[in-house]
Amino acid sequence: MKSIQVGERNIGVNEEPFIIAEMSGNHNGSKERALEIIKRAAETGVDCLKFQTYTADTMTLDSHKPDFVIKDPKSLWDGRQLHDLYQEAHTPWEWHEELFQVANDHGVIAFSSPFDETAVDFLNDLNVPMFKVASFEITHLPLIRKIGQTGKPVIISAGMASMEEIETAIRTAREGGTDDIIILKCTSQYPANASDANLATIADMSERFGVQVGLSDHTLGIGVGIAAIGYGASVIEKHFTIDRSEGGVDSEFSMEPHEMKSLKEETSRAWHARGKVHYDGTANEQKSKQFRQSIYPSLNIAEGEIFSADNLKICRPGLSLPPAIWDDLIGKPAKRSIEMGERLNMDDI
Repeated sequence: MKSIQVGERNIGVNEEPFIIAEMSGNHNGSKERALEIIKRAAETGVDCLKFQTYTADTMTLDSHKPDFVIKDPKSLWDGRQLHDLYQEAHTPWEWHEELFQVANDHGVIAFSSPFDETAVDFLNDLNVPMFKVASFEITHLPLIRKIGQTGKPVIISAGMASMEEIETAIRTAREGGTDDIIILKCTSQYPANASDANLATIADMSERFGVQVGLSDHTLGIGVGIAAIGYGASVIEKHFTIDRSEGGVDSEFSMEPHEMKSLKEETSRAWHARGKVHYDGTANEQKSKQFRQSIYPSLNIAEGEIFSADNLKICRPGLSLPPAIWDDLIGKPAKRSIEMGERLNMDDI
């Protein structure tokens, strides 16, 4: 499957994992905090910082009718009016250009999830290198078509989506004009349970849809993200904040800097560890064979003396005759005098 170039970075199963830090609303309405999040994320070594581009009015209606109030006791946002929540969480559009520039200055790719078609135009004018379709927007086909028409790579998060909905989203993006598509396996629960991750789906998605697949991970910790690499994920996305104790709409399931740094390092190790099917030991293992066991004289043995369990021992190191010939060796006469601990060879039998 071909790699996808984004800026100076290639994304693909034959490339090191592409790690995305999602700022979302963790700036808590402060541009200074948003800038600090960018700098701290860059220090962790992530490849990319993702934003969200919407306003409360582009996202929803300013209504207090029951449909527009979250009613879920298990939700972090239970009881919140949608318009009020999005007003708190949105990243002001007038910040975007500076945030993107600061990210680029720190060597980090910056892009965003648009939530309506005006946001696509806005981001395209800022020359973002790619787009992200959030899980809840995977059925927003006009939005996906608009993104596809930019010709830029698109990452589509597939939380909650059926196979048919994923197929339709991919087809819509391609019909729009882009073929550089990555699907993210996602559990749209905040935070998500590791038992709901179903990472085995990643390999199936790659084969079924013929595109790269990654993981948008809302679980706590780094274990699920690392495990996803073993299933072929080329992208890992995690929410990011400076300090969870400082609060924020997404802080409870966001990574702190030391955790994100560990994720970057450990997913790289997991990717290198995948390797290929290989037997007989690697080149680096060959010296270790000396620590196998082999057959050595445990006493001095005279010429003609019969080899037995009394004068032979299977022990380390593994530089003498292999234990596999023990039965053939026992009962045979020695062809020469052999000292205790001297290495044996087949000519001694």
